[in-house]
Amino acid sequence: MIPAQFDYLAPTTVEEALAALGQHGDDAKILAGGQSLLPVLRMRLNAPEVVIDLGRIESLRGIRDDGDAIVIGAMTQHSVVEHDPLVAEHAALISKAVEHLADHQIRHRGTFGGALAHADPAGDLGAPALALGAQFVIQGPGGSRTVAADDFFVDLFETAIGEDEILTEVRVPKHTGWGACYEKFVRVAHQWPIVAVAATVRVEGGTIAEAKIGLTNMGSTPLRARAVESALVGQPATEDAVRAAAAQAADGTNPPSDLNGEAAYRKHLATVLVRRAVLNASGA
Repeated sequence: MIPAQFDYLAPTTVEEALAALGQHGDDAKILAGGQSLLPVLRMRLNAPEVVIDLGRIESLRGIRDDGDAIVIGAMTQHSVVEHDPLVAEHAALISKAVEHLADHQIRHRGTFGGALAHADPAGDLGAPALALGAQFVIQGPGGSRTVAADDFFVDLFETAIGEDEILTEVRVPKHTGWGACYEKFVRVAHQWPIVAVAATVRVEGGTIAEAKIGLTNMGSTPLRARAVESALVGQPATEDAVRAAAAQAADGTNPPSDLNGEAAYRKHLATVLVRRAVLNASGA
């Protein structure tokens, strides 16, 4: 289908984008990479009067080292994140998750911040960002504020970004030397995950010292498998120990039931994928 008619704005600064957003309010939609918005427009599930394209704002692109964190600009393409050496060294979990995100064409167009702001519970980036304790820098008319990952994902397709605000960058605390794995279960290639698990693990002398685990498509937002994280600490990185801890993977989750599987099926998948991801991340 052809989208309904709209006016198109392409600001070159964040301030210009915020001014346009403030002027048009609910009648405007923000365009990042367009991989989520454009299908919605073509199907006329949304018909904004104005589309504000952030693609010409260069300050929103790039990846930099900032001491104890790496900073990823919201308009940085997935393909850039996937191959960036800083991300690979200090936030390997994100690199591994992006490898599984859709296909090459989408990774070259879609943006890191756009995917997170879209907040699809089946999206591949929410769980890694949550597991790594990312912080989201949001700019509005009153200036910038920083929101922790635990508070950023509010509900289905809903985040802490206000209607008059824009996500500008994501700060990811360094996890240098941690093992990482993203296990994604799909029926066909490039599908949204039926369930996926993002795991990053720090092992000392064969013992799991710390573990952080995010769950994809196990509720209306990305979730942390905190019971598993606690159970893993101090345990040997062995099949039996990890299997016992992974049995708690579905605790506190509320997965959907749909054509790809019932909720009970997803809960079982979560235990299997957590076990695989933790063993892979720990090098066992």
